[in-house]
Amino acid sequence: MEIAERRKAELDEVPAGKKRGIWPAVGLFFTAPLVAEFLLGNLPIKLLPALIMLAPMYGGGALLIREWVRRTGRGWPSILLLGMSYAILEEAFTTQSLFNPNYLKLNLGLLTPAYIPTLGIGGWWTLWMFNVHAVWSIATPIALIEACVPDRARTPWLGRVGLAVTTVVFLVGATAAGLMQFKQDPFRASAAQFVVAAVVVVVLAAAAFLIPVTRRYAAVGRAPSPWIVGVVALLFGSAALFVPQAWGWGAVAELLGLDLVMLLAVLEWSRRGAWGLEHQLALGAGAALAYGWHAFLQHPAVGGLDASVRVGNAIFLAGAVGLIWFAARRASAFDHD
Repeated sequence: MEIAERRKAELDEVPAGKKRGIWPAVGLFFTAPLVAEFLLGNLPIKLLPALIMLAPMYGGGALLIREWVRRTGRGWPSILLLGMSYAILEEAFTTQSLFNPNYLKLNLGLLTPAYIPTLGIGGWWTLWMFNVHAVWSIATPIALIEACVPDRARTPWLGRVGLAVTTVVFLVGATAAGLMQFKQDPFRASAAQFVVAAVVVVVLAAAAFLIPVTRRYAAVGRAPSPWIVGVVALLFGSAALFVPQAWGWGAVAELLGLDLVMLLAVLEWSRRGAWGLEHQLALGAGAALAYGWHAFLQHPAVGGLDASVRVGNAIFLAGAVGLIWFAARRASAFDHD
């Protein structure tokens, strides 16, 4: 029996109540917005207090997705589908960026590349939001924090009360963010656009729970080193960040190609022997580091560009490296014990 399988078998014998803990949940609650907005470089370090406003939506969403997937015994395909559902929920209802031709009056032209008149959306922007939220806002922080607590990486962290509280916090946070957004920019999508978006949210969420519970397959070959997996994730994440939106449908095709190749590679690797928590961490680490180094090349979405912005980028990248180092030590000790 492979090490990862043996460790999971041992873990399954531990009573569920002993595997729960508030600290991993709190860690994920705050790591999600830190990755989504600050590590990316969208928000400068001087706006760090905004974390209190961002955590209920980002952190609450990531925590709810992680809890329901682990409670039902499902895995990463379900997390990614729910991450895509979250992407539509945030960008169609909270920010309405999927439909707003001049989001926050920034004149960014987000909907122009690969515009689809029938739906009133931009093909490139919609696909990019799927990637941003499913991969970076949701999956990456989950991968990082789970590796920090390897003995509880596949078990629920919240009881019923905690789950109920998190749900309320998420709904209040998303509603408050939507009201603040509307106050800044009173754009309102059409009723048809809202209805279609709601249907997509439900379909993606339903698909996530229609996926059969993960079954074991006979391992064929051996998974590559976590270092190789991490480097590949870093390269593909960086490539996705540099897809030129001006290419329109070409950008859509390139982004879809990168997604498909990476998904097929991970699917193949994860079926091999010795695939474990270190590999999961490597994928999350590669994605996080792609965000972290790319932040130095972009202008923050809010505020001007000054020395404090780059200092903040360095601090957030250093924090990500520190978290990855800590998680790697924990995951390595667990996988090789």
